[in-house]
Amino acid sequence: MQILMVEDNHSVCEMMAMFFKKEKWTFEFAYDGEEAVEKFRENHDQWDLVLLDLNLPKKDGMQVAADIRQISPVVPIIMLTARDSESDQVLGLEMGADDYVTKPFSPLTLIARIKALHRRIQMGNVQPSADTTTDDFDIQTKHFKLNTKTREAYLNGQPIKDLTPKEFDLLKALASKPKQVFSREQLLQLVWNYEYYGDERTVDAHIKKLRQKIEKVGPKVIQTVWGVGYKFDDSEVD
Repeated sequence: MQILMVEDNHSVCEMMAMFFKKEKWTFEFAYDGEEAVEKFRENHDQWDLVLLDLNLPKKDGMQVAADIRQISPVVPIIMLTARDSESDQVLGLEMGADDYVTKPFSPLTLIARIKALHRRIQMGNVQPSADTTTDDFDIQTKHFKLNTKTREAYLNGQPIKDLTPKEFDLLKALASKPKQVFSREQLLQLVWNYEYYGDERTVDAHIKKLRQKIEKVGPKVIQTVWGVGYKFDDSEVD
């Protein structure tokens, strides 16, 4: 795995370098926001994951996330945020981050988060066998279809583009059981695979971005059930 870590604290970088080496991962550091964007732009296809601190010199983490998402809509981003900045965490997710880890963090916890996110992406990126075609969809309704092998989703025959790893997993979870209402807590467990300590706004932030991408090609199929959660329902689609 090749990781770009954007962090202005050199001590934190030195500490994480030891853990990255232990995992035999390739890594580079960027120490300010402008350097981060330039490093990513130069070789954007090489990075498997970006670790991004929010408080950076020259260009803050929010803008860096937005710039990276302009270059690559799908590269996984884990944001590093202060423990007491919940609004920053939600805003970071809205800007395109797939996950966040609060500071100060345990290096082992961060490594586990990286592995969990990378594992889910790799499972979804398994190439179809010779006798499998892209017409073999895991989820298919009258108007919607989704293929976990190619990580493609279509509404009314139109591709839903630029889904981040977490957005795709969230769409898959909802669409796997049309019309079933999922609570935010259920979605946290299904999609993130670990406890978020009750921060259900994580789900809301991802739903907002997911809806924006879906509605570029079709009607609203992810519906809010007030006081309960969300459901996928394409039965009213024309």
